[in-house]
Amino acid sequence: MRIAFHAPLKPPDHPVPSGDRLVARLLMAALTRGGHSVELASRLRTWNGAGDAARQARIREIGARMATRLVRRYRAAPPEARPQAWFTYHLYHKAPDWLGPAVADALNIPYVIAEASVANKQANGSWRMGHEAAIKAVARADAIISLNEADEGGLRPWVTDDSRLHRLAPFLDPAPFAAAQAARAGHRAALARDHGLDPARPWLATVAMMRPGDKLRSYKLLADALRRVNDRPWQLVVAGDGPARPEVEAVLSTLGHDRVRFAGRLDEAALPGFYAAADLYVWPAVREAFGMAFLEAQASDCPVVAGAEGGVPGIVHDGETGVLTAPGDTAEFARAVARMLDDENLRRHMGANAMRRVMADHSIDGAARALGAILARVTRGAA
Repeated sequence: MRIAFHAPLKPPDHPVPSGDRLVARLLMAALTRGGHSVELASRLRTWNGAGDAARQARIREIGARMATRLVRRYRAAPPEARPQAWFTYHLYHKAPDWLGPAVADALNIPYVIAEASVANKQANGSWRMGHEAAIKAVARADAIISLNEADEGGLRPWVTDDSRLHRLAPFLDPAPFAAAQAARAGHRAALARDHGLDPARPWLATVAMMRPGDKLRSYKLLADALRRVNDRPWQLVVAGDGPARPEVEAVLSTLGHDRVRFAGRLDEAALPGFYAAADLYVWPAVREAFGMAFLEAQASDCPVVAGAEGGVPGIVHDGETGVLTAPGDTAEFARAVARMLDDENLRRHMGANAMRRVMADHSIDGAARALGAILARVTRGAA
């Protein structure tokens, strides 16, 4: 099947890395692995973080013109080159889809959404224009794929036919992570050399953008929790960068100069080795959708301590692949870290469980099969 793909929050080739960009890329890769031909239909980014009505109206106008141009181009193409389905990843009131519904209607093709959310409190808020567009998109969609169970409550009032709602577990390609774990000794030696780490101490790892808001709050909670376990011999290595880096460095520096190392922004190819070298992945996950880094760490045989926010409990299995703690509870988070630091056998046991779980429940091959079944269903329905 030929699929037109669009990610209105952040296109998959955006220069700034993030979990959202990664999931967009993974969806395209899974669809391709399933035998589909996937085209990035547009790089239009509709995200508006300020709730500026004039800016939202301007983006809507740009979207309408772009949709018209796409329809004209597709209609001018031979039938065998036209998309047979439109697939939009991640739309909500701050990043509505101004393209997909219009193009799908004009070409009479299925319209599929992955990771949509509707925040009903925005009905009369600053983003009401985007809120209305999100509702219309959800109502129009032939299939709505949920990667986060927490989103489904807001969707259900607008999805009258439950058969249109599908669950897809977050996923990744486990192969590079398994390869990195097999070469763990080399990755560990390189990380120790590059950042002056002590191989005799357990290494805690965090991978997260350094942005104001929820990310910075998570870093502050992490610092507070780790301050409570300063009687244990550990070191923290942080991979990430962003506009809030000075604030992040300042708050983590209170843990002690010898405790924290900053690896900066790592590209995707370097991350498997980074996770494989670590002993424990730690992140409080303030308002995290589900956190791809948790999945990546577990795929690398690295157990997790995480805040039980949003969709995190769907990918970190408490007591099996890691430990979940109450959101915002730094004392409980500290106790969980201490428990894992004190028990190397427990870390190894949970890490092995985590790798098996990812292979069984969160692999790209499984996602390719699930997406193929969904597309086959909506295609039959459109016939």
